[in-house]
Amino acid sequence: MRIETKYFGELDISREDIIHFPNGIPGFIEEKEFVILNFEKNGLFQVLQSTNGINPSFVVIDPFLFVKNYQLEIDDTTVEQLEINNKEDVLALAIVTVKDPLTSSTANLQAPIIINQSKKIAKQYITKNKVYTTRETVFKQTSTEKEG
Repeated sequence: MRIETKYFGELDISREDIIHFPNGIPGFIEEKEFVILNFEKNGLFQVLQSTNGINPSFVVIDPFLFVKNYQLEIDDTTVEQLEINNKEDVLALAIVTVKDPLTSSTANLQAPIIINQSKKIAKQYITKNKVYTTRETVFKQTSTEKEG
């Protein structure tokens, strides 16, 4: 299947790689099919790209890579909706707000994307954990950078 992407032009993707969002994503409820694309091999950032056109396209990151001891508890309703049987099947991704400079970019840890990787179904999950915000800094600044 050929799709038009925001960051990579036209790409061929496999139907097996399509992730289904039965209820869409808040703000984009009509968008139900996405793929995950890599900016670079083993890079921090990926793209959650609609299969219907260049938008919506979200830059995403694994929250466990930049937040030490990130805590995520998924409620029973979501576990049922996504048909999760093994925690190994779960992939959590945070939507990134890319800023200039890149080091000031933030990620939404309050509402991560939860994907059942084996069943290829997903949803944006709004957590009840108030420890995290919708604008967590991805790149923590050192005290020298803050002073400059």
